[in-house]
Amino acid sequence: MLQTLALSTPFFALVLLGFVAVGQKRVPPAAVTGLNAYVLYFALPCMLWRFGSNTPIHTIVDPVLLIVYLSSALILIALTWGLSRRWGWASGDCAMGALVAVFPNSGFLGLPLLISLLGAGASGPVMLTLWVDMVITSSLCIALSGGVVGSVRTLGWVPQFAALAKNVLTNPLPWAIIAGATASAQGWFLPQPIDSTLELLARSASPTALFALGGVLAQAKVAQTAPESEGVVGIAVIKLVLHPLLVWATAQGVMQLGAPISPLGLETLVLVAALPSASNVVLLAFRQGARQERIAKIVMISTVGSFLSFSLIKAALDR
Repeated sequence: MLQTLALSTPFFALVLLGFVAVGQKRVPPAAVTGLNAYVLYFALPCMLWRFGSNTPIHTIVDPVLLIVYLSSALILIALTWGLSRRWGWASGDCAMGALVAVFPNSGFLGLPLLISLLGAGASGPVMLTLWVDMVITSSLCIALSGGVVGSVRTLGWVPQFAALAKNVLTNPLPWAIIAGATASAQGWFLPQPIDSTLELLARSASPTALFALGGVLAQAKVAQTAPESEGVVGIAVIKLVLHPLLVWATAQGVMQLGAPISPLGLETLVLVAALPSASNVVLLAFRQGARQERIAKIVMISTVGSFLSFSLIKAALDR
């Protein structure tokens, strides 16, 4: 556990640095938007491309890991939705609460952290989970939100399907994963000058993304105007504890049925699920008309709590 804490501390320290820098106005809040745009459209796609192109295709497109991770997410979405309804949340809040419970911060935090802990072999399963979360679970939760449901009733399914498809098609990260996996399968290589340029961009992804994540959390803290505390801690616990436990239990069940899962694949999937909630769910909540203050609190609590809970889960897996 101490070794995991030692390895993970620099990653969380960069998040804290960004939080303090923006909170103390050492970095203008407007700069966070630019940093996020740089990471999303330039640095992180290059990182995903490079990892994808240097990773065996079967570790990225692993149907067993896909079934385990996706089925766990669907169960958790249903459970969180039901709990949120019991708390009296509106449909949009329930949908975003479900999404923040199942969508880990695997892009900004998880990919560099897990590669540092487990080695380059973890990149394939992490990219698979990232693709599932961006393409399937986020689209499902957006469709379940009250804003989309209400629009479907007035406009029909076609415009809403087109809007969901646009969100997926204009996100560069799933395409970077697909392009990298295709390059791996076909044995394609880029010319050295281009590859070196992409390498420079890829190396800047992790520190910039983590610093920007801290800035996003600082902005979310400032923006909170209402208590919005009911269910917040519960969903954070679901994210940090129940999600990895459910992934582990689902994997055990699948292996009992005879499906093969490598120890590295299992550990990577469980640790991805143990990551804190993705910060971009706050933006999605705003777009869907949900109470973003509540979602921001869940992201903040899960990010702080994961510093200890992640190490505990890693220690349990190592036994």
